Amino acid sequence: METTSSIPESAPPRNLAEQTAFSILLAISFSHLLNDTIQALIPSLYPLVKEELNLTYTQLGLITLTFQCTASLLQPLVGLYTDRRPMPYSLATGMGLTLLGLLLLSVSHSFLMIIGAAALVGMGSAIFHPEASRVAYMASGGRRGLAQSLFQVGGNAGSSLGPLLAAAIIVPRGQSSVAWFSLLAGAGMLVLWYVGGWMSARLQTFRRKSAAHAIAASAPLPRATVISALLVLVALTFSKYVYLASMTSYYTFYLIERFQVSVQQSQVYLFVFLFAVAVGTIIGGPVGDRIGRKRVIWASILGVAPFSLWLPHAGLMTTIILTVVIGVILASAFSAILVYAQELVPGKVGLIAGLFFGLAFGIAGIGSAVLGKVADVKGIYAVYQFCAYLPLIGLLTAFLPNIEGQDDR
Repeated sequence: METTSSIPESAPPRNLAEQTAFSILLAISFSHLLNDTIQALIPSLYPLVKEELNLTYTQLGLITLTFQCTASLLQPLVGLYTDRRPMPYSLATGMGLTLLGLLLLSVSHSFLMIIGAAALVGMGSAIFHPEASRVAYMASGGRRGLAQSLFQVGGNAGSSLGPLLAAAIIVPRGQSSVAWFSLLAGAGMLVLWYVGGWMSARLQTFRRKSAAHAIAASAPLPRATVISALLVLVALTFSKYVYLASMTSYYTFYLIERFQVSVQQSQVYLFVFLFAVAVGTIIGGPVGDRIGRKRVIWASILGVAPFSLWLPHAGLMTTIILTVVIGVILASAFSAILVYAQELVPGKVGLIAGLFFGLAFGIAGIGSAVLGKVADVKGIYAVYQFCAYLPLIGLLTAFLPNIEGQDDR
């Protein structure tokens, strides 16, 4: 179950599925769903707290910035530390911090209290994601793209459920009803304690095989090539997550202002977009296992451009359709980017996971704050006119080296 196969991607063995610990992958995916459902409640509350506390778009962006940057700054450090000293039961601890942040959020009636709650949730994410990604790697049986997609799709499904639950529960009942979602965090802690036990029992074997794999898989790439490839992946992550930040933080306001839909309708449309993101995530990993990560990265970043450029000029129904297409295509990128980076730098699973999850959170947070300022100064429509061009950064994929098949040989 815990093996990291040394078999080339192009020729997986017939019994590979038997080596993949699907029960653990489903458990970690379910925990990711609970974690990100809770996190999605933060932007889902924005229309309520904006009116109640008379907040500006810039202040809303700062809330997102606090959550995202708390997570992004800590995640690479957590990943680097746990590469040396894995901490299986830290998964449950991270979920516990998220639970505390959730309870504080339910009673926050000032901007600073909301900032504090967002910071706690960010700290929980910083602890959860690197070790959870390591569990996915351990349980993959060599099918790393599939494993990362299953792990990621839980988070995407949770992100899509958050606004829907907010529309059904929080909007009609008020901010205090957020406390009920602490039950989800409690359930997540129990599941993650079980996963921590599974991981703890297999760590020595995994670390021994991982070290041997790192030696055998060291690609003959110059250091400068590896660094430049990582920088390209950072730029692609920037493109993806700034665009996603524009959707998760401001899409509801765009729909309300441009098409005069209700708050609840806007939350449902946000759910539709985020559900499309979940679908795209589960597609991207297995496709990358079969045709190569680089091809998936090409298609998922640059392929969004025609639809993002069309979006600011579309009517309501066309907008909904376009966001579904954008969500499916764009979401397939991250699993491919993450696994490509782990194959580029073998033996550093936690560090690479922490770095790229951290970048995703940090870039989204900074992007959200900047886009909030753009919305205050230029209007919400200008945000989507600007973001329409971000997928063109996908042209940088041409500078990535072809490493498909090298990692496992």
